[in-house]
Amino acid sequence: MRIVRYYEHGEPSVLRVEEAENPRPGPGQVLIRAEAIGVTFAEVQRRQGIRIGGHANLPGSPGGDVAGTVEALGEGVTGVSVGDRVVTDVHEGAYADYVLADASWLIAIPAGLDAAEATLLPSPAQTAYHAIKESGQLKPGETILIDAASGGVGHLAVQIAKAMGAGKVIATASTQAKLDFARELGADVTINYTDADWDEQVRAATDGRGADVVLETVGGDILTKSVQLTAQFGRLVFYGSASGAVEPIHPLALTRMKTVAGFALYAMMYNRPEAIAAGQRDLIDMITSGKVKPVVHARLPLDEAVKSHELMEARTQLGKIVLVP
Repeated sequence: MRIVRYYEHGEPSVLRVEEAENPRPGPGQVLIRAEAIGVTFAEVQRRQGIRIGGHANLPGSPGGDVAGTVEALGEGVTGVSVGDRVVTDVHEGAYADYVLADASWLIAIPAGLDAAEATLLPSPAQTAYHAIKESGQLKPGETILIDAASGGVGHLAVQIAKAMGAGKVIATASTQAKLDFARELGADVTINYTDADWDEQVRAATDGRGADVVLETVGGDILTKSVQLTAQFGRLVFYGSASGAVEPIHPLALTRMKTVAGFALYAMMYNRPEAIAAGQRDLIDMITSGKVKPVVHARLPLDEAVKSHELMEARTQLGKIVLVP
């Protein structure tokens, strides 16, 4: 089988496609024949050598969201059979023809959803859903500000917030094409965060009070201004740093009863599995009912893993980038 690895940090070109023996599932694992692999920006950063929410060790083999068919079961695995079509988040070794996965976190692929679309179910959709529901505690009628609203997580967050009853969804992105995309998905207000006065535009859109919930994944100066744009009694949810920079937040910035909450999907998975299971059911209902539509920007062969990371770094994608073995 083929697998993508890297032996040094650096440009996308450090990714290598190699031949390896098919892995065998251990206790509690399944072997999946991959049909589609969702590329995440966290793995781009780890390839660069940036530790974001996990390791950046060498040698590395990127993780991702893998959809495919169960080929073999490890000892003690129940509730799934050979031949089942499933999708799951894989920590490492995801860019491959065959992938080992923890049987505990498998999601059955709903009828009508192809493998590439299904790759958005594990980490992108769950991150958007729980960042809004658990950390953001969005209430019907509230205003939500979603930064980077056209990416793999952001485009789902726009739709999920609407499905949860948000009164106003304000989406920020860096190009007009991305803003148009967010509006097509249901955003009520779109703002280019490269504009010098983007924060003033958010204030104007909220009549000066700011947003009740802010989803922030850019970092740097955007994070600092996002704290200022959080309304009184509002909640800012920090779940990533695409810029690679995280500015400190002064406690005095929170004195108007603002809350800053961090979000990590793995913390939810390992500590609140019942919430994860409920979220899966809710998300599948949103998708099958048409309230939320996963969007795939590009489907690339496994041999073009380098190109997939180049596209991610170019920040031009609308939705998810997927490798298709």
